Amino acid sequence: MLDLTALLLTVIVVAVSASIISRKWRWSQVEKLPGHVALPLLGTTYVDFFTKREDRIRSFDEVCKKFGPIFRLWLGPYPVVQISKPEYMEKVLSSSEIIDKSHFYAFLYPWLGQGLLTSTETAMGTSINAQNQTQSAYVNAVTRISELTVERMINPWMQSDFIFERTSSAKEYYDQLKILHGFTKKVIAERKSARKTSESQVKAPQDDDLGRKRRVAFLDLLLDASEDGQKLDDQELQEEVDTFMFEGHDTTSVAMSWVLVLLGHHPDIQEKIFAEQNDIFQDDPKRRPTAHDLNNMKYLEMVIKEALRLYPSVPGVSRRVTKEIEVGGYTVPEGCTIFLNIRQTHRDPDQWPNPECFDPDNFLPDRMQGRHPYAYVPFSAGPRNCIGQKFAILEEKAVLSYVLRNFRLETVDRLEDLKLIGELVLRPMNGVNLRLRPR
Repeated sequence: MLDLTALLLTVIVVAVSASIISRKWRWSQVEKLPGHVALPLLGTTYVDFFTKREDRIRSFDEVCKKFGPIFRLWLGPYPVVQISKPEYMEKVLSSSEIIDKSHFYAFLYPWLGQGLLTSTETAMGTSINAQNQTQSAYVNAVTRISELTVERMINPWMQSDFIFERTSSAKEYYDQLKILHGFTKKVIAERKSARKTSESQVKAPQDDDLGRKRRVAFLDLLLDASEDGQKLDDQELQEEVDTFMFEGHDTTSVAMSWVLVLLGHHPDIQEKIFAEQNDIFQDDPKRRPTAHDLNNMKYLEMVIKEALRLYPSVPGVSRRVTKEIEVGGYTVPEGCTIFLNIRQTHRDPDQWPNPECFDPDNFLPDRMQGRHPYAYVPFSAGPRNCIGQKFAILEEKAVLSYVLRNFRLETVDRLEDLKLIGELVLRPMNGVNLRLRPR
């Protein structure tokens, strides 16, 4: 028994010593940045040991306020440099070299594989709404697996596959994964079957009655590329569909939710949108919007952009430094992770007057003039920006246009009472209660 205790103590001492030596030798440049005192093995994760899930964003905001706009933290043995100033964001996001996702994205591989979200170079160039409907089991699985993924990212001991695979969290994770992958396989199988049985579905787009090219769903393009494994094998096909189903619904739906929440608190802005909708649909208020109609919804677009400023669907992204880089007067060494805090960038008082205030006029042309181009990056920017951003805005316009033409919104909950969680996407922890009154 004594021998076993001595062995364990020896292992602990060696591990702690190695952690200290590694930090002082390899990451000496990182330690020059401000931040909480880092402990061996734990890093700075001890700061949030007793922080509730719903209080994590508030706690992190306090850290950003204390040490920002550039500081370092340690997730166990992994150094992370957090930045938020637009100038710093531009340095990283515009780089053609620092395009690798950080190693934390590896925790998404069991779910999304090496799909568009997690991979480094890609031949993709088209956005998609890959699914035509959702099921509650799928949506609930997305929410839960997102929570479990973030839990693993921020807990040093859970980052080890050996330890994680032996926890109850891992069992639940893989149970939820079966739901997600099962739904994806069902979508792919149904589409393959439809292509075989429908004469109207062919590989090449045909002209319609007006001589225009018929549009082809992105899933069909993926299936064309996967036939006989010529360009995409079955595994790669599923990874891309998994990615688009997640990225195509979760981020957009939560973005629309924040618009509705904010409008419920600002009836004056809501009425301005309604007036614009009346001008556009005066001939037939109930008809579906055309592409021309959507493009004319200028004020609604300003409202959507302002909601994304305050509540970006993806509050932050991270990159792995593959080549030493100077940011904010500090040297960030190769191998380090940089976390780009989009949410804090969007609230930079040097770029946004009254940054906490919901004001769609922030996106008037005269106000945008002179603002730093990287002060607003809800879809990221540079070579790794979101390829679906134009489609996302159009999708939001179409849905919100219908809601606001037919209903008046009232928000029951106060904004200051909402508990935010940033588990892959930024959402209110317990949802939001809205009243819709027919117009």
